[in-house]
Amino acid sequence: MKKHAVLASPFTRHFAVAIVASALTMAIPVWGQQASSNAQSTPPSASQPSPQAATYVPPPKEGFWGHLNPFARKKWVKRQLDPINDQLNELDQVNSKNAREITDVDNRAQAGIRRAQSTADGANQLATTASSQAQQANNTAEEASNTVQHLNTTVHGLDQFHQVSSLSVDFRGESPVLTSEAKDQLDHLAQSIVGHDGYILQIAAHSPARGAYGIQSSQRMAEAVERYLVTQHQIPIYRMHAVALGNAQPEDGSRVRHSSVHVQLMENSLAAQEPASPQGTVSLNGAERP
Repeated sequence: MKKHAVLASPFTRHFAVAIVASALTMAIPVWGQQASSNAQSTPPSASQPSPQAATYVPPPKEGFWGHLNPFARKKWVKRQLDPINDQLNELDQVNSKNAREITDVDNRAQAGIRRAQSTADGANQLATTASSQAQQANNTAEEASNTVQHLNTTVHGLDQFHQVSSLSVDFRGESPVLTSEAKDQLDHLAQSIVGHDGYILQIAAHSPARGAYGIQSSQRMAEAVERYLVTQHQIPIYRMHAVALGNAQPEDGSRVRHSSVHVQLMENSLAAQEPASPQGTVSLNGAERP
């Protein structure tokens, strides 16, 4: 009998512990529900907070298992996640809209920059063209100015003559007959002006005789010089200008003592610019002309 009592004693203890644990497991939920119902059934006067605790906000009820229920169903999880997904979707939409607006602004800015660059290039091309046209106009104006200046010089030089050389042809008495020495002098003069233009021969005849006789005598000697140059050397008459001065004093103020004809080769200032002009030759009286 003692042996059976000893053997039954451990088994009885384990069984009693299992029963107590089972009772506690069943009693805790019931106790929680009673505490919750008691809290809900508490009179309003007893549950009103004091004025100092009016701002206190109790923490949200999370249930027996805390915030996450390990035995929650998919529908419950879906209801918990739907607001978050909605917010994420709304955030994605906002980000997408912002991205589209940024892209649109960037495209408009790039288009504006391209238009501005195109306008600047066009303006630069127009400025280059205008500069080229202005340069051409300046060149044309310079050419026109040079032409006008050349014309002014030409017009001004039409009646401008300077002496190239001179000679004095002497006559015997009042006879208008040319001596051999006088003819040689006139031949030398004619040879120096062959093939040249822009010259004239200024002929001044002097005679020691007084009055009309002296003028007539000097006139015959001047005509003798012109006749020889025309007939022997084909010098045009319009290039010779003769005057009979009689016994009038020459330019140097000396007295006329014998009959003579003073011939001056005059050159136009325009002809002096030509390389074929008679300027630079030796004068007929033996001295180099200026």
